[in-house]
Amino acid sequence: MIAKRAKLVTPFLAMDVMERAQAMEHEGTHIIHLEVGEPDFDTPECIKEAVRRALDMGETHYTHSLGKLELREAICKHYFEKYGVTISPDQIVVTSGTSPAMLLIFAAILDPNDEAIISDPHYSCYPNFIRFVDGAPVNVPVNEEDGFQYRLEAIKSKITKKTKTIVINSPSNPTGNLLSEQVMGSIAKLPQYIVSDEIYHGLVYEGKEHSILEFTDNAFVLNGFSKLYAMTGFRLGYLIAPKPFIRAIQSLQQNLLISANSIVQMAGIAALEQAGQDVARMKNIYNERRKYMVKRLREMGFGITVEPTGAFYVFANAKHLSKDSYKLAFDILERAHVGVTPGIDFGSNGEGYLRFTYANSIDNIREGLDRIEKYVQSRARSHH
Repeated sequence: MIAKRAKLVTPFLAMDVMERAQAMEHEGTHIIHLEVGEPDFDTPECIKEAVRRALDMGETHYTHSLGKLELREAICKHYFEKYGVTISPDQIVVTSGTSPAMLLIFAAILDPNDEAIISDPHYSCYPNFIRFVDGAPVNVPVNEEDGFQYRLEAIKSKITKKTKTIVINSPSNPTGNLLSEQVMGSIAKLPQYIVSDEIYHGLVYEGKEHSILEFTDNAFVLNGFSKLYAMTGFRLGYLIAPKPFIRAIQSLQQNLLISANSIVQMAGIAALEQAGQDVARMKNIYNERRKYMVKRLREMGFGITVEPTGAFYVFANAKHLSKDSYKLAFDILERAHVGVTPGIDFGSNGEGYLRFTYANSIDNIREGLDRIEKYVQSRARSHH
């Protein structure tokens, strides 16, 4: 019999869409991918060069379980320069991507039935990680009118004796929206631990992102290199935790994962120290695509009340087309040959929305949106 724990993990619907799209491509259909949040850029040359150098230098052994000291120091320097916060290298654990970091954090702070507050909509994997360590995810609905920001009263209304942590994600997946400084500051004053997913930091086009560490030390940070540096396949992430938790998290890392990949840790140092110009170039291109996509989707009748200003997503209201986002996403794939992610993937409050990513070339985005426009028009005709 399959263990209950394994059965609790739900499929990642964005991947379901992508896998069906790949099957169609295999049969010869040309698909435009607007479903998966993966940078379309090649990894910057300075990072690839660091990998080659690491191999030549024989950097092919286990590292310290917390990660190479040089990388942890570079992360400290980055957080100081960008946010003015002081952390020490012994508060950082380098991991094989940000997902293992999430697993380690939730395993370290949640006992069975402890509650973790998450926004609804939220990144699809949060509840699965929380349930995997026998915690209980608690949804706080956030709404389009508020730019999908938490409301403090809504969080407070869900807090019980069992509430151990509140998860924030700004800029957010799936919405691309940022939490305001005021909201973040007020959440930071609550007695619960805050887990701040900062993986999309750096990809902000208007306004400014804030680290939770600017407001409180009673917090855990998740971050990594996948999105900002176009390094998804490198699987390099890290967590920052209050010192009292580090030894327990380190023991988990030693047992479950040993250490992050030695070679890619060298790539991480290069990313932080040398890739600034590459990042600026990618960011400008994302911003052009973002403006184009928002404008086109609005013209087609999709609802975008508050313009997304971070990450590389647009979470658009498609309730005028269908209340069943899963069926709608697959219908768009089959008929328009464009992959989009159903809003239901991100929680029940995401139903009726579609997530579009602009992590694709402007030509592909234009072609994809042209196809969706034709789809919307033909759907309107057939419903008259």
